[in-house]
Amino acid sequence: MEEISKYEKYKDTGIEWIGEIPENWDVKKIKHRCYVKGRVGWKGLKSSEFLTDGFSYLVTGTDFKNDTVDWDNCYHIDEERYSEDPYIQLQNEDLLITKDGTIGKLAVVTNLDKPACLNSGIFVVRSTKDDFSTRFLLWVLKSSTFTDFNGLTAYGSTIQHLYQNVFVEFAFAFPPVNTQISIADFLRKKTTEIDQIIANKQKLIALYEEEKQAIINQAVTKGLDPNVKMKDSGVEWLGQIPEHWKVSRLKNICSVRQGLQIPITERHFSQIEDSFEYITIKSINNPDDTKEHILNPSGRVICEIDDILVARTGATGEIITNVHGVFHNNFFLVDYNRSKVDRLFLIYFLKSKKIKSYLLLMAGTTTIPDLNHNAFYNTPFFEFSLNEQQTIVSYIVEEINRLDCIIDKFKKQIDLLQEYRTTLISEVVTGRIKVPNTIEA
Repeated sequence: MEEISKYEKYKDTGIEWIGEIPENWDVKKIKHRCYVKGRVGWKGLKSSEFLTDGFSYLVTGTDFKNDTVDWDNCYHIDEERYSEDPYIQLQNEDLLITKDGTIGKLAVVTNLDKPACLNSGIFVVRSTKDDFSTRFLLWVLKSSTFTDFNGLTAYGSTIQHLYQNVFVEFAFAFPPVNTQISIADFLRKKTTEIDQIIANKQKLIALYEEEKQAIINQAVTKGLDPNVKMKDSGVEWLGQIPEHWKVSRLKNICSVRQGLQIPITERHFSQIEDSFEYITIKSINNPDDTKEHILNPSGRVICEIDDILVARTGATGEIITNVHGVFHNNFFLVDYNRSKVDRLFLIYFLKSKKIKSYLLLMAGTTTIPDLNHNAFYNTPFFEFSLNEQQTIVSYIVEEINRLDCIIDKFKKQIDLLQEYRTTLISEVVTGRIKVPNTIEA
């Protein structure tokens, strides 16, 4: 690994989010070295006017890939549209940054083989001095010095917006141009290495997640005994099952009741006496959002901690447990026969990939799949002793716990690598550490 050292002498900038910088560095604002321009929007431009081929590339934030523009996926516009605003006609080495929605996505324009211009929602940042590299600024804008900049973002009702008059006032540590280039090259190389390590660990996590699913599938549809005598289940996509298992349907072991769509006017955003949390797909997927509460609901739409909810639409086939409140009509509550089926076995059965795929298929292929009562009731199930079900559950829990420990280890390693990556970028662009082979001017 290359040795990383410090510069010889430092000076205080007096700027909190920058701190000390090497003695021969300066502090500059974006407006000191760059031209910044963003398109407000095209009057009357419709999506139907975006061409798959044409005179000019039309760059949007969705075209950013690996810090550059993915020209192959860009829309195009005709020459007349391109010529409307000459100030946002792109050049190689322009730096692009998204200013609306997900702000801060970055790309440097390279390999430009024909005219290109911007859609709205992006600033073009162009160097106006010979002593400045936009490739260096890209890494500055990836650093915490940028995110810590006071007043960086203003929040509208639904989106974030980066204002041009705020953006151009951002101050950053400014080294000699040869140092800028060395820093940009070093960070590109090092972050690529780190990202590859992270990607490899994420692939391993995905494999372990697949192994968890395979364990559940095998256990709940084939049992645990590899030597048990098997028979045809009569269900093509399930294949053979242990001979002593009885082929059944969910309707023979459970009943379901659907939740309730509560009007917005009847929802409360704070918990009051005799109110219950409103359980929705949105509240499950966004646990940090403000909770809604329902006052004096009917008992039939209240779920308890031990109940099992199945999403019938919105996230069809997802299983929700360990929640207490009023459940939305996007859910079925499953009331099962405790003398025939173990709760955890039923949960794992419904979570198995084969059953979830079947439920999704039965929900239909419309834009929003909708699982009805009959489709759920007719889902195949196997009846056998509670003892064997509980043995299967114990095995699944043990194996999943084992794999979760491995997955957690990899997730912690990824967190540390991401933290190191963030720290490395900030330390290098502010001069706290010196990249190898940098010659101080």
